[in-house]
Amino acid sequence: MIARVSNSLSDFVKMDAAPGIVLMCAALLALLVNNSPLAIYYQHFLDIPIAVQVGPLEIAKPLFLWVNDGLMAVFFFLVGLEIKREVVEGQLSTFDRAALPIIAAIGGMAIPALVFIAINWGTPENFNGWAVPAATDIAFALGVLALLGPRVPVSLKVFLLAVAIIDDLGAIIIIALFYTEQLSVASLLIGFIGLAVLMSLNRSGVIKTAPYILVGIVMWVAVLKSGVHATLAGVLIALTIPMRAPAGKAEPGFSPLKELEHGLSPWVAFMVLPLFAFANAGVSLKGLQLSDFLAPLPLGIALGLFIGKQIGVLGFSWLGVKAGLCRLPDGVNWKQIYGIACLTGIGFTMSLFIGTLAFDSNDHLNAVRLGVIMGSTLSALAGVFVLSSELASRKPYDGTSASTNSATS
Repeated sequence: MIARVSNSLSDFVKMDAAPGIVLMCAALLALLVNNSPLAIYYQHFLDIPIAVQVGPLEIAKPLFLWVNDGLMAVFFFLVGLEIKREVVEGQLSTFDRAALPIIAAIGGMAIPALVFIAINWGTPENFNGWAVPAATDIAFALGVLALLGPRVPVSLKVFLLAVAIIDDLGAIIIIALFYTEQLSVASLLIGFIGLAVLMSLNRSGVIKTAPYILVGIVMWVAVLKSGVHATLAGVLIALTIPMRAPAGKAEPGFSPLKELEHGLSPWVAFMVLPLFAFANAGVSLKGLQLSDFLAPLPLGIALGLFIGKQIGVLGFSWLGVKAGLCRLPDGVNWKQIYGIACLTGIGFTMSLFIGTLAFDSNDHLNAVRLGVIMGSTLSALAGVFVLSSELASRKPYDGTSASTNSATS
């Protein structure tokens, strides 16, 4: 019996859709718990104080902020590894590969932001949330796409992955430029020194990951204390991890970055992101009326994700192809691109995260959660409907022509 359960769990974890399913279950659990008699315990759980002290240095935060500042730094570290891998040897390594997803991602960030601003034009106090609908959740979007089975062309999966990665890179830049608090120059200087040490380790041919992690922890603390959001440290640390080992230092083909990415992926997919979803998706439905769904903040986010992403990704892709700047992937048509454009409207993790940076009040955060859940759900349903109807008569793809593994999928 135990062996059977273990085998079933092992088979589930290997499914491409597993991370998205777990993420969805964690979000639903948070929604159910926070709208039940257990709501008070849910809040107490998120408010558990946790302090770490080394000499005079103390970091004291409630569990909610440890998840958002600490565990999400691990997620962004993994995103940084993905970005570097794709730039060095993946779908972003050459212009002809990168052109279409870059153009699509730019549209997928710009148009949702404009939709949000247009809807919130009369409520300038909401403007700080303009970037919330500009994000795409890699794990959730790829998980939903995986539910459609082997009929999905490999090139279509790769396109979605590339767009989502570029989208995450855009979100990282947005966080650095627009959601940075008052800076502590001393802490920032320590952070830069840590980055310089990491770059020196890379230049010196160090391939063991332990030194990078130890220096990275110091760098994370410095960035946390500097006023720049600590998750950005995760990306910078990842970019210093060697992609390849110097000749003679390891077996041919050994990649420290890929080894670390492979080892970290399950932890992020099945622990970090579900914990984040559970901590951030607990929107309170108590006393909600139709007017709450139609308020500018949640409506702007929902329509930014659902309408803005479709227009941005599909429209910019069409313009790029017509202008001769890029071409459609092999075996992919415009209806499939439209289906992918719908799926990029699944903002969830990244949108919720940016929402926590944009707003402090519980009312605003509840509205953000409501908008993200509405927009992401509509986008997922629309994407599945469009792609399933388009792919219904097609033969299954064997998936051997390209790799679509994502660290967070």
